[in-house]
Amino acid sequence: MTQRIDTDPDEEDVPEGAGELLTVILDDRAEGVRLDRALAEAAPHLSRARIQALIAEGAVRRADGTVITRGSDKAAAGEVYDILVPAPVAAEPQAQALPLTVLFEDAHLIVLDKPAGMAAHPAPGTPDGTLVNALLFHCGASLSGIGGVARPGIVHRLDKDTSGVMVAAKTDAAHQGLSRLFAAHDIDRVYLALTRGAPQPPAGTVVTRIGRSPSDRKKMAVLKVGGREAVTHYAVDRSFADGGASRVRCTLETGRTHQIRVHLAHKGSPVLGDAVYGTSPSTARVRAAIAASGLARQALHAAVLGFVHPVTGERLRFETALPADMAALEAALEAG
Repeated sequence: MTQRIDTDPDEEDVPEGAGELLTVILDDRAEGVRLDRALAEAAPHLSRARIQALIAEGAVRRADGTVITRGSDKAAAGEVYDILVPAPVAAEPQAQALPLTVLFEDAHLIVLDKPAGMAAHPAPGTPDGTLVNALLFHCGASLSGIGGVARPGIVHRLDKDTSGVMVAAKTDAAHQGLSRLFAAHDIDRVYLALTRGAPQPPAGTVVTRIGRSPSDRKKMAVLKVGGREAVTHYAVDRSFADGGASRVRCTLETGRTHQIRVHLAHKGSPVLGDAVYGTSPSTARVRAAIAASGLARQALHAAVLGFVHPVTGERLRFETALPADMAALEAALEAG
């Protein structure tokens, strides 16, 4: 199998700094072989696992522009593929002057109201523009390093498209103390969600095990075996649009990945706007309200965070109002 590597920076299909474009031409030995294997053999500096990851990211396509979605497809001799290999991500995130809404700050920790659309820390697909980048600029060298090079100061996370209150550690002592509080579930965490319909009964506790979905490794799911125990207490605050939507208050006892989104979907009332775990709103009134509000993410907000300061012993509690997009959706649901 042969390959040609094209790294022309003027290539119109490759944004500046995006990485390396490989053009791979498969020879007779590729005939009938799994495509991911054939491409890995044709580009020996890329492992088969790396090829599979690039396929999942939509970075592999035929010469005619068709995006490859399955590595299990059979290869054919003479086929030409373009593989866009992203540029390496800096090992250490860079400080960026990004706006922050600071609710509290002292020498040990900082509490913020994170906007929707900001990831907590750099990750594949989100190399910068994260809360960590902003904290490095705001806090400088004082940020705790226990979270590692890529996640300094980060004790807990909110999903990128979930807004609300977060705390970050500025010293190692605060980081260790906050981590113990989270591990012991000794943190008050209350979220507000706008949901499809309403969970039944209108108040209760969801106790399941949550882990990676066996059918889609990018999603979490309620599992019968495996995973980790997840406990969410919930109560319907009010209903809208003749029961087509509700505001649900969720209190976390544990903090698993996507826990509230998975649990509300499990109860048959997914968070409105949730592209991963949601379903289409059941009524035209709710769909019209979403369109009128301009909501472009899951309607989930971390409204309350309370804890004992791990260094001073002071009891702290922070509560924030719904952000503009969720407030607009709630108003539209009320009016509808």
